[in-house]
Amino acid sequence: MKMSVLRKRVIAFLLMLALALLSLGCGADKTETKKEPSGEEKPLIGMSLDSFLIERWQRDRDVFVSTASELGAEVNVQIANGDPNEQISQIEYFIKKNVDAIVVVAVDCYGLSDIVQKARDAGIYVISYDRLIMNANTDLYISFDNEMVGTMMAEALVANLPAGSNIVSVCGSPTDQNVSQADQGFNAVIEKSDLHVIVQEYAPNWLAETAYTVVNKALDEGLVFDGVRCGNDDLASQAFLALSEHRLASTVKLVGQDADLAACQRIVEGTQLMTVYKPVERLAKEAAEMVVKMVRGETLTTTDTIYDGVYTVPYKKLVPIMVTRDNIDTVIIDGGFHRREQVYLNLD
Repeated sequence: MKMSVLRKRVIAFLLMLALALLSLGCGADKTETKKEPSGEEKPLIGMSLDSFLIERWQRDRDVFVSTASELGAEVNVQIANGDPNEQISQIEYFIKKNVDAIVVVAVDCYGLSDIVQKARDAGIYVISYDRLIMNANTDLYISFDNEMVGTMMAEALVANLPAGSNIVSVCGSPTDQNVSQADQGFNAVIEKSDLHVIVQEYAPNWLAETAYTVVNKALDEGLVFDGVRCGNDDLASQAFLALSEHRLASTVKLVGQDADLAACQRIVEGTQLMTVYKPVERLAKEAAEMVVKMVRGETLTTTDTIYDGVYTVPYKKLVPIMVTRDNIDTVIIDGGFHRREQVYLNLD
């Protein structure tokens, strides 16, 4: 009788143990379960940048790291040097390090969906910084209104070129989704105008020398154009070089974006019509603040969303600013982006 009671108790215990193990097994199968925030541990953020070939990325890094540090987080920065495979390896490294969030300036916006999903499966937040990672369902996209960037470039050319003028367009990298957004804004304005794009080329991996080659070839072939649109100011520097060699730097209207120092110098000298200024300090600061809140379990509020090709992603959209000779002192110098003696160096 006693043996029978003991046997029943053993069987009941084994059943309870089996149910507990089964429950644990089911929990392990869940995906995209974020790690519980800890008030004691310092948040660890991984940051993978495309490269430092473009002037602005060092500013982004410095402000992001500084702001995150002030908020009590630690940031591990990796530079992919324009290599998409290297960037995938860096994200793999961050996953193994069990970071809380990964901030990515994508080299190839179309080639990271698998590794992003792996990070999210590990409970890690992934943020598309300035460039939208496509088909990946990242937790946040924070950038400027890139369609507006293209719109501003086109509007500047329409307002300053004679009717019927031709334009050479040197776009950025075809793997950068921002380029597609900017093209939409640019083309929408040009199609409604009487201007004509007679040459359009893309710069693989934002290789600046592409602009020199494209503009120089167009001039050597005898093409006549009054405007050059460049995807950024680094490309515009090379386009300016080609125009200078043909003594057209002050005649052909040149536009770009990023407000690089060389571009601002050209604007005050009269050899670049405009640039689009994107206050990267604000972008980096807000991104750091939002990421730290995210990993600490605080609620984020974004008013916009964007479609990444498969998923609808929360979008923090910032407004860019057109910079011309008329407002460069107010926006760039008074705003502290470049010093007056730097901008007016060649004139002074």
